[in-house]
Amino acid sequence: MEIRERLKPFTVKDDRIGALAFFPTFVVYFASLYLAITYVDTWVILIPMMLVNGASAVRLYVLQHDCGHASLFKSRKANDLAGEALSILTFAPYAAMRHNHNMHHLHLSNLEARETGEIHTMTVREWAEAGFWDRLVYRLYRNPFILIPAGSLFTYFIRYRWPKNARDMLGSVILHNIAIALYMLGIYALFGWTGVLIWFLSSFLGGMLGVFMVYLQHNFEDTYWDRKPDLDPRIAALQGSSALDLGWWMDIISANIAYHDIHHYNARIPHYNLRKCHQMIRAEYDLPTIKWPEALRSFTLKLWDEDQERLVPFPKGQPIATPAE
Repeated sequence: MEIRERLKPFTVKDDRIGALAFFPTFVVYFASLYLAITYVDTWVILIPMMLVNGASAVRLYVLQHDCGHASLFKSRKANDLAGEALSILTFAPYAAMRHNHNMHHLHLSNLEARETGEIHTMTVREWAEAGFWDRLVYRLYRNPFILIPAGSLFTYFIRYRWPKNARDMLGSVILHNIAIALYMLGIYALFGWTGVLIWFLSSFLGGMLGVFMVYLQHNFEDTYWDRKPDLDPRIAALQGSSALDLGWWMDIISANIAYHDIHHYNARIPHYNLRKCHQMIRAEYDLPTIKWPEALRSFTLKLWDEDQERLVPFPKGQPIATPAE
């Protein structure tokens, strides 16, 4: 049986499971934030609660992502209402996030449409032709000690205030930003600047975890890139997207989005079915998984080599300089 047929049973939504994912995550988010603020002087409570709050924000973001694919609940209206509610806590305007993420799915692994991806990747040829400043900027950009914290700060707190293609969704983006401002005012009214600071630091930690996960979803050695007409969307889904085996807790935090290959092959599969779906077909279709050592090594890979068809590190010993003519 062809793999798409095998996946169809997993696309069935269950509103009860969706609600059990949706509402308890809200409870964990607000309870951990409240405890972190209340026990700000007690480090053994403050630090764990900030980490839990950041992790729950990541999970809320994945649930919002499910809503964008109409896969958390059965009805489109329920998904859209839930997605809008989640967007206030994830800082990602729902309509713009949904549109831009669908563009990412449409152009996955297309070297001629890399602007639809989350992490920019240069080819070896482009690197060889790049000048001093382009190479320097790209080196800094792909440095994980810059990419992860700066990516968290820029993406969630700055870029999402006016995301790509926001011009087509002006009203929803403005209303989203007003809702966030009211949320911030609410925290300040209840807890003062201490509450706002704890919220910001917790969200910043969650954002770093989010950037870490997003990077690994498509940046690993044996990923897949190509150009049309040779680009095969089926290969792009299963080979160009990773399956991360980083432990049960990471699956809980990320709402199983770590099994990104299956998600890209059929985005209608709810997050609560991704793990068992991947496990069912992994051996049969030889789907590889990435564990912690390979995941960390992936951050040393910077350029797509079109000849070797793999992601490779920067050339050793090569200075950051304009190549000779």
